[in-house]
Amino acid sequence: MQNLDLTGRTALVTGSTQGIGLAIAIDLATAGARVVVNGRGDDGVQRAIAAVRAAVPDADVTGAAGDLATDDGTAAVLEAFPHVDVLVNNLGIFGSRDPFAITDDEWRHYFEVNVLASIRLIRAYLPGMTEHGYGRVISIASDSAVVIPAEMIHYGMTKTALLAVSRGFAKAVKGTGVTVNTVIAGPTHTAGVEDFVAELVGTDLPWDQAQRKFMQEHRPQSLVERLLEPEEIAHMVTYLASPLASATTGGALRADGGYVDSILP
Repeated sequence: MQNLDLTGRTALVTGSTQGIGLAIAIDLATAGARVVVNGRGDDGVQRAIAAVRAAVPDADVTGAAGDLATDDGTAAVLEAFPHVDVLVNNLGIFGSRDPFAITDDEWRHYFEVNVLASIRLIRAYLPGMTEHGYGRVISIASDSAVVIPAEMIHYGMTKTALLAVSRGFAKAVKGTGVTVNTVIAGPTHTAGVEDFVAELVGTDLPWDQAQRKFMQEHRPQSLVERLLEPEEIAHMVTYLASPLASATTGGALRADGGYVDSILP
């Protein structure tokens, strides 16, 4: 029977020096993949490599520093790793803003980081995957792609775009053995989200109370009524990267704690 064994596969996880990206890197390493962690600077990348090795002592892990929102940063990563078997587009930025105050430059910046960086890598890696007859492209979207928050329209727009990008590229490589999917991640507990929660509910509450207040007031649709842990998103990614997911492509799979009110994936 097939399993989640990714031995012999190389996986690049963008924006993987912390949070969900780091959890994905650790989970893929646990499944036996050779993992390439990525961040803008070498210091962060080296810390992430150490974190992966601490969690998985026999991990095959290396790093690729480069700002993937730039041409030069992307070129550096592609030069170091011209072929990968698994591409996880995790890189992303978020933040709440008054929708009437956000500038054109901010809109462009969010698009460049959250969407165009992924498109560049998909275009670069898909031809090699199809040539080898195996490949997995997994982009991390968000519940905000479907349930657009009023305070994060600019962010939600980029995650909606990723759903379209993934569906389109899945069609472009149909019949090749390569799959392209998106994971819709629900509200997840990361350091950045802790700051976001504090911004919305204040800093005078202990974390457990602040988290509950945030979910009740700002994310009441959640069926688990808590923030998810990064590892819960990582498990879905590892499944999609594995041979077990060979029949799943062009999909938007939810690891959202039931946040999106839909009976469809």
